[in-house]
Amino acid sequence: MFPEACDELKIAAPVIAGWMNSSALALLNKDSKISLAVAALYAGKELRCLENYRIRYYLIPNKGGDQKYNPRLESYYQTIKNEFKPDLVHIFGSECPHSLAWVRACGNSNVVVSIQGLVSSYTKYYMGGIPIKEIKNSITLRDIIRRDSLFNQQNKMHERGEYEIELLKSAKHIIGRTSWDQSNTWAINPKAKYHYCNETLRAAFYRYEWKYEDCEQNSIFLSQAHYPIKGLQQLVIALPIILKQYPNTMIYVAGVNFMNTSFYRKNGFANYMTKLMKTNGVTERFRFLGELKEEEMATQYLKANVFVCPSSIENSSNSVGEAQLLGTPCIASYVGGSMDMIADGQNGFLYRFEETNLLAKRICDIFNDQQLAETISKNGRITATVRHNKNSIAEALIQIYKSMLNENTFDR
Repeated sequence: MFPEACDELKIAAPVIAGWMNSSALALLNKDSKISLAVAALYAGKELRCLENYRIRYYLIPNKGGDQKYNPRLESYYQTIKNEFKPDLVHIFGSECPHSLAWVRACGNSNVVVSIQGLVSSYTKYYMGGIPIKEIKNSITLRDIIRRDSLFNQQNKMHERGEYEIELLKSAKHIIGRTSWDQSNTWAINPKAKYHYCNETLRAAFYRYEWKYEDCEQNSIFLSQAHYPIKGLQQLVIALPIILKQYPNTMIYVAGVNFMNTSFYRKNGFANYMTKLMKTNGVTERFRFLGELKEEEMATQYLKANVFVCPSSIENSSNSVGEAQLLGTPCIASYVGGSMDMIADGQNGFLYRFEETNLLAKRICDIFNDQQLAETISKNGRITATVRHNKNSIAEALIQIYKSMLNENTFDR
C-alpha cells in the first residue's frame, strides 16, 4: 500500500517498494489530466475505497496471503473495473498470483505488466550456491513444523512461477528495463510487445551525494540479506581475505538480525549462516541495522565506503540504482540485468557470483584507492541520474500508455 492509504488506516507504511509511489506521483505531476486509481491488498475484511486524495485507493482484503492463487480476488477486481472503468490497467510485478487474478477476472485488453523480478527464472538460483548437503544439515525444528525449509521455499517460488508464466503468456504488453528481463519474457511470450521504461526511485536518493571524506573507511553496506538469493553467504566467504588487508572492516546490513532468534524460531538459512560466520571467524564483523525507512536507508549508503550487491540473481537491483544515484561506490555480481547497470571498472565493479576471491579483491581495491572510489562515485551518479530521471521516465510511461490506447483494443 502507498503511504497515504497507510496513514488513513493508521498503520506503518512499508519500508519497501517506495519507488512505486514515487513513480505514481511523477506521472501525475507530468500530466494532471490523468485519473489514477491504485489497488493493493490489505489486512482488512472488506473492499474499501479511499477518495480524498489525488490517487483513488482500492484496498482489497488479503485473505490467504499473496503466495497462493486466491479466486476470491476476482470478484473484487470485477467490482473495481465496473466502478472505476479504467482505460488502461498497469500491473506492477508478475511475482505474486494476485496479478494473474486481474487477467483471469477482467481480461487482458489494454493491460500492461511491468517486470520487477521474474520468479519463474529466479527459482533455479534460489539456493545461492549453498551445497545441498549444507542445506539438509541446516534444517531446523521450525522448518519441519512449518514446512518452510529452503527446499519448501524454493518449491513455493516455483509454484508462483507457474502463475507468472500464465500471466506473461496472456500479456499483450510488457514493460521492462534490462536485456535480461527482455530475453526471459521473450522466451515465454515472443508475441508480446516489449516497452522499455526505467524506474523512478525514492525521493531521498535524489537529494544527497556521497562524499569520500564523510564515509566510514573500510565499511561495507548490504541492503538485503535474509534469504540465499541475496548472497550474504558470499560476502562471509570473501571477508577473511579482506580482513587480512583491512582488519577493521565492518559490514552493515539493512534488516533485522534473522540469526539472533530463539531456537524454536530459527530457520535453516539462519542456522547455516550462523555456522558459516563462526567457521570463518567473522561473526563480530557484521551489524544488522533493523528495518530502515527511506531517509535512514539513504544515510547508510552515504556512510558506506562500498555498497555490495552479491545476489545470485537480480533483474535490475533498485539498491544498485539507489547507491549509484547517491554516488556510493558499487560492486555487484554479474547476474541478470546487472550488466545493464554497471560498466565494469567505470561506474562500478562486476564479478561472477561464485568468484569470492575477486569480490574480496575489488572491495580492497576501493578501500585502497580514494581516487578510484571517487571516480566510480562520479561516474555512477552520472549514469544513474540519466537512468532514473523522473521527468523522462514519466514521459516514457505516458507514451507507452498512449501507444496502447491508440490500438483501440479496450473492451468494456
